[in-house]
Formats: sequence, structure tokens, C-alpha cells
Amino acid sequence: MSVQSFLKQRAVSIALGGNYTLPNWYDAQGKLRTFACRTSRVSPFRMIVDAPVVGRIGDSIASYFGDFGKLDGHISDTIAGGFLLELAMTKAMREKISNQLTWLEKKQSDPAIRDVRAQARIIPATPHSTLAFADGTVRSCFVVDMSVSGAAVSADVQPEIGTPLAVGSCVGRVVRHLHDGFAVQFTELQSRSELEWRIARPPPPHNASDAKPPRNPVPEPQPAPAPGAVPRPGGDRAEYFEI
Repeated sequence: MSVQSFLKQRAVSIALGGNYTLPNWYDAQGKLRTFACRTSRVSPFRMIVDAPVVGRIGDSIASYFGDFGKLDGHISDTIAGGFLLELAMTKAMREKISNQLTWLEKKQSDPAIRDVRAQARIIPATPHSTLAFADGTVRSCFVVDMSVSGAAVSADVQPEIGTPLAVGSCVGRVVRHLHDGFAVQFTELQSRSELEWRIARPPPPHNASDAKPPRNPVPEPQPAPAPGAVPRPGGDRAEYFEI
């Protein structure tokens, strides 16, 4: 199904944070990379997911969301900065998701609950941004959450701790690696009222055929040094949806 067709169906517009893996995307240790993501529209059959690495139509996705648990499926369509995930699950699981969506939509409409969450962290309305490095390199990224002092970021790169960079126009350094990304501490406290526009950037244009994993993701073994060589220093039932 296409994104445009899905937008005409009954679904809940809700932002839920999670993470996912794509086939053939590995880190330097040969393990599958995990990326952060966030839903924007969900039904018991499919969901639109904002993500730092989009993948290609047909790619299998293994994802996890705290409100739903583990969800598997495949990409049926792509957009700039996201994809449409077709969910593979049993009828019983769809009924469970339907009940959860009904409850989450009611919870979302309660302003008191929204205010409590807003005090704990800032979830950007536009989760996409850019990373600017000291050598002039610019990469797109996904902002998991942010505060006046820093941000949690997911991207197709994993900078070393201590790396200076800018998230949007907020300058800082990488201070910690996370399961699905890394944390950046800003060099200066930012104004809360200006934080969103200083960080948010439009997602890059996406062509599904361009989403390819890095070449040689696993480092090749290095030859043994020659003898004598010296190393160099270096709720309610599923009434909301038709199941």
C-alpha cells in the first residue's frame, strides 16, 4: 500500500518512540545497527515511521515500541525521512493493537498527561535535523529527544565520544553512546523557546533506490605485521477498527 492510500484510512496520529533494524546494516563489530524512530500515524495493519535511515521498498523491518512491544513487517512505501511499515501479525495481535490505540488516543487527548510528559523531556515536532562536523561533513540525523543542554540523536554514523559537532545550529560534543544512537551535550544552554527551530531541519529528499547500507560494513582482518616491525603511534474492544 502507498502512503497516500494509507492517509485515507482510519488510523491514529500519534508519536511513539521506538527503534528498528534494517537488513545488511552493521556496525564495526559486525552487529546489526539499531536506529531510533518515531511513529506519526498508526493502525493495526500498518504505520508511518519517521526514521534516520529509510531503507528500500520490500526491506524487512524488526522494530520495538514500548507501547506495543516487538513488531515485524516490511516497507511498502517510502517518504522523505520515513517509511510505511506493513505489520505482520495474527488477528489476535491486531485486536490487541486496536485496543491499545483506542486507549492511547484517549490518553493523548488528556492535557494533564501531556503536560507531565513535557516536563520530563522535549519531543521535537519535527524529528529530523543535520549533523555538521569539524571537517565540513554534513549528515542527516533523527532527534530522539532534546533539552536546553543537549540532545539524543540517531544517525547512520556513530561518532566517537568527544567528537565536536553541531546538531542543527546547536554546537556541542558527543558525550555518550546509546543503544540506538548517541548523546550530544551543547557547549551552551539553549533557549527553550528557540530550541525547536535551532535544531529542526527538513529531511533530505529520498529515493528508495538510494538507500543502501555502507560498503564493507564489517572491517576486514588486517595482515600480521612483519617480523621486527615497530607499530606507529596513533480499553475498549476493537470497536475502533475493522480487524
